[in-house]
Amino acid sequence: MSETEQTMEQSNKYMFKHKGTYFAQNTTTAEYIDSLEDFEIRDSDVFVVTYPKSGTVWSQNILSLIYHEGHRDGTENINLIHRVPWLEYNLRNVDYVNRPSPRLFATHLPYNLVPRDLRNRRGKVIYVARNPKDVVVSYFHFSNLVVSLEKVPDFNSFLEKFLAGKASPGSWLDHIGGWFTHRDDFNILFLTFEEMKNDLRGAVLKICKFLGKQLTGKELDTVVEMASFDNMKRDARANYENMPESVLERGKGHFLRKGTIGDWKNTMTVAQSERFDSVFKGKMKELPFQFIWDIHEDL
Repeated sequence: MSETEQTMEQSNKYMFKHKGTYFAQNTTTAEYIDSLEDFEIRDSDVFVVTYPKSGTVWSQNILSLIYHEGHRDGTENINLIHRVPWLEYNLRNVDYVNRPSPRLFATHLPYNLVPRDLRNRRGKVIYVARNPKDVVVSYFHFSNLVVSLEKVPDFNSFLEKFLAGKASPGSWLDHIGGWFTHRDDFNILFLTFEEMKNDLRGAVLKICKFLGKQLTGKELDTVVEMASFDNMKRDARANYENMPESVLERGKGHFLRKGTIGDWKNTMTVAQSERFDSVFKGKMKELPFQFIWDIHEDL
């Protein structure tokens, strides 16, 4: 058995597969995932949907800043994970049913496992995509920080795992392709990490328009300022710094690492990049997203 095959075999200790999707062990159950089919969606509900390491925490923070004045003006010290909790990982047993509107959620679920009402255009979905080379590099570093994820010994092994669709929740191509192909089933806005990075104010305005939220010029300025990567990294509420040691290993890094475009070049070899392209680039032509692969491309 090759090293890559051994790595994939070991994944059973860390993940379980349910209806074609991988979930971290001890964080949710197949029964709970199935129960979400009947989860009642309100028209005012908003979901941030991403494949991991695509700007999820950033998007959660922007939503929280738009909706919660106490977050914007600093009068309430509530962690982001409580403002915009995870639908499939309700580790704190929050009463989502009786949570006041508007309810904000984050999820990595594929389109077919989200609540039926959401697939019938109730609520609103913001799907954020990121170029997958930066995703896989960020995910590799992240996997060595999170307790529930398998520690893959080297990047090449993790890359092969990612290309084979064995990283939670599964194939990046299937995830993004599924949401886009079935976009008419949802009330959905598509954004990319790269457009948010290059024009954060424009992205926030686009989100506000989609949500029907009117912010004053001053409020908009505050959202953009507080949602900058550097400010988020300094804000313990926004960067998951207060997660327990049972979730994040202390001293091994931060939930928010770099937040840049093109960082994959600092990790991937030329051979690895070519290997990636051989698997992904042709299939990505079917997607409508114009990914920026390197920060210099937009100059």
